[in-house]
Amino acid sequence: MSSVNNSPTVIKCKAAVAWGPGEPLVLEEVEVDPPKEMEIRVKVVCTSICRSDVNQWENKAQVDLFPRIFGHEASGIVESVGEGVTEFEVGDHILTVFIGECQNCKHCVSGKSNMCRKLGLERRGVMHTDQKTRFSVRGKPIYHYCAVSSFSEYTVVHSGCAVKIGRDVPLDKVCLLSCGVSAGLGAAWKVADITRGSSVVIFGLGTVGLSVAQGARLRGASKIIGVDTNPGKLEIGSAFGITDFINPETCSQPVQQAIKELTEGGADYSFECVGDTGVVTTALQSCCDGWGLTVTLGVPKSKPEVTAHYGSLLSGRTLKGSLFGGWRPKSDLPLLVDKYMNNEFELNNLVSHDMPFASINQALDLMRENKCLRCVLHM
Repeated sequence: MSSVNNSPTVIKCKAAVAWGPGEPLVLEEVEVDPPKEMEIRVKVVCTSICRSDVNQWENKAQVDLFPRIFGHEASGIVESVGEGVTEFEVGDHILTVFIGECQNCKHCVSGKSNMCRKLGLERRGVMHTDQKTRFSVRGKPIYHYCAVSSFSEYTVVHSGCAVKIGRDVPLDKVCLLSCGVSAGLGAAWKVADITRGSSVVIFGLGTVGLSVAQGARLRGASKIIGVDTNPGKLEIGSAFGITDFINPETCSQPVQQAIKELTEGGADYSFECVGDTGVVTTALQSCCDGWGLTVTLGVPKSKPEVTAHYGSLLSGRTLKGSLFGGWRPKSDLPLLVDKYMNNEFELNNLVSHDMPFASINQALDLMRENKCLRCVLHM
């Protein structure tokens, strides 16, 4: 198979375009430019909906970034490659990632961080290389999301924001490793490095929180407490390792006090997977003195400032952030895919809905109403 699609041209395809914050997405015929230097154009096979897609779609603080194509958890097949790309060939199966790994910057070579300085989180709705878009509709540019924009039959990503996977890997399940599941497992394994016999509390039992629970169970945690306002998460959570469940709306005492009673003074590890800075404070208060570690994974919709009494930190507690579970996409994600293929962790049961791309607005509603884990859209 040729490594280059010679002289690729503009592609016309269907994409779900958001014309304004919170407005129903419209399936439009869009034009997708050929990949430029160090970029690849991808035929999206499956994409799943992440909570951050919904949050940013509803966010009215960036109205200038519309029209926009959201989506970032995706699997696909390389359709064409741009100049200078040697890592990928036409026909390769890939995962898109919302943060890249250039493998050359200070952070990449340090081995201490996944915050690539060249291909980090893109917030301005354009491509990393030239600060322009690759989408248009009726001559009007369409903004990207996280430099991925997988709610489209074809998209263009920087080659540093894609990870090659085997052709035997099921694309309809592995797309979850593009963000949510990897974030949860990495928070448990790589960021917190949970130890055997420890106590863990997880605030928010969506896909990310359940992945943290699964990671904690596989590390041998003795007590894994789930905190969620949805009582249905008790049964779901138990399948992923939750041993105790607290519903803040029916708990007769402050949640942090209930956790301290369950853990003889506080959990060894707490994880905030909601995206609420008030919950971050509660999570920090739920940890034990001396070594309690709180990891925050959620992205808040509002009020980004965290409030904490200095005594919580003076007593030895630690508050730590986690983006994509600390994984470096190209260096670490292939190993995670191998673990999935070896049945070392559960992925399939986190897909609660399989839906056609045309049902994307229904899938968004399910996520908004907390009636799903992950909806996988088949393109």
